[in-house]
Amino acid sequence: MSAQLSGVLTALATPFAPDGQIDEKILRRVVDHSIDGGVDGVVACGSTGEFASMSAAERRLVVETVIDQTAGRVPVVAQTGAMSTKEAIELSRHAEAAGASVLMVVAPYYEPLTLDETLHYLRSVAGAVGIPIMLYNLPGATGVNLSPETVGRLASEVENIQYIKDTSADMAQAGQLIHNYGDVISTFVGWDSLLLQAISEGAAGVMAGTANVMPAHLVSVHRALRDGDLARARAEWDRIYPLLDAIMSAPFIQAVKAGLNAAGIPVGEPREPLLGLDAATTARITSLVEALPQLNAAR
Repeated sequence: MSAQLSGVLTALATPFAPDGQIDEKILRRVVDHSIDGGVDGVVACGSTGEFASMSAAERRLVVETVIDQTAGRVPVVAQTGAMSTKEAIELSRHAEAAGASVLMVVAPYYEPLTLDETLHYLRSVAGAVGIPIMLYNLPGATGVNLSPETVGRLASEVENIQYIKDTSADMAQAGQLIHNYGDVISTFVGWDSLLLQAISEGAAGVMAGTANVMPAHLVSVHRALRDGDLARARAEWDRIYPLLDAIMSAPFIQAVKAGLNAAGIPVGEPREPLLGLDAATTARITSLVEALPQLNAAR
């Protein structure tokens, strides 16, 4: 199996202009901010990127723009899951042709599928492309939790299923994936506040929306853990945790955008029906962003 994808991946926010259209110019700044912060990869059209509120054409535009701006500096993961197998395959083939490194595939998220239906969908999408697949386990939205045993079996059966983003927020489940099935699949934990635990446990990496706001800081913690310097990792984690917790405790997409706006990258508000944060929460996130210690990009 491939081991090329690891470390801190930014689940990119998608900026919208005042007229509601995708702001391609600011999206390029969002990409550069993460790469300049030393992240190991970027993710287009994930949950933080508000893919569910976009048309298929807009999703293709975001993927193309991110791949173009990344220009080979880091891998690009394109989230191509959709409400129908047909659309997921179309988006996956487009992203593969556009130059994505890995495809992340979430299951349909309105009517909960049975496990057999979910597995049939995932096998169909993976079989339609040739590049690696990252399963996106998001039980809070899909209604289906992919157990470690199911993931391990699927990865053993389907050659290009090589990664999983586990957003169950269950570190025990992530631990089983890491220790029991690490020979067939690499685990990324998709819950930002579990970064310290996940990397210490042996996860391949983390996928973090907060990396939009503080990429160099999360990368620094990851590098300290990778180098075996737990004391430094914990000290740095303690310094950034108040901001991370403030973002995680608020409506997440809105909070990430508030953090980016505070950092001087005007990504605007989320697309309706999501609404912006209240003034007090925005002020708290802004003050914490402004208080962040300065770091150079870490690699």
